[in-house]
Amino acid sequence: MTRRTDWPGSECDTSSAAGDPENRNGREGRESSGGPASSRAEPGPPRTPEEQARAICLRLLTGNPRTRKQLGDALHQRGIPEEAAEEVLSRFEDVGLIDDAAFADAWVESRHRGRGLARRALARELRTKGVDSGLIEVAVGRLDADQEESTARELVDRKLRTTRGLDREKRLRRLAGMLARKGYPEGLALRVVRRALEEEGEDPELLERHLPDD
Repeated sequence: MTRRTDWPGSECDTSSAAGDPENRNGREGRESSGGPASSRAEPGPPRTPEEQARAICLRLLTGNPRTRKQLGDALHQRGIPEEAAEEVLSRFEDVGLIDDAAFADAWVESRHRGRGLARRALARELRTKGVDSGLIEVAVGRLDADQEESTARELVDRKLRTTRGLDREKRLRRLAGMLARKGYPEGLALRVVRRALEEEGEDPELLERHLPDD
């Protein structure tokens, strides 16, 4: 049977009907990908060290705040050149994505309220995060002596019940040791423990043998 080729656009129709391999393959490739390849292409991975550094820092900051030192260590471990890392870190500081002072303030507030840590323990933790000593001093200085002592007393009051039944010396060691591990100075710890035990009925004179007045 003779094929008609005198319809409008018959040349294009004939080519399609003939099933030209290149035409068919190109069309099928576009259809299977949902459109032209250029419009569907996924972005490639960052190419420059600065782009890689930005991507790493943004990913790390998505979960929790980080200090400049923490981010710098992460970039170093991933092989980012120092110059590129410093450029990105400085830029992040400029726009407020890195703020070690705010980090230190939030850390002190959270760890003191949640864990009852004293200034000494908080300062030690912030040093391990790479916070500057001046910023640490300001942050922990927001906890005054009265607040620290009040928190220490709350910790002892919660622990008292679990020490009942132990002899006096064991109770003293356990309560004072708990405060020491949280960074409270010895004098403060002993004073708070003595007061709590006296209020519970312990003989002050017997306590003096183990808890010298400061």
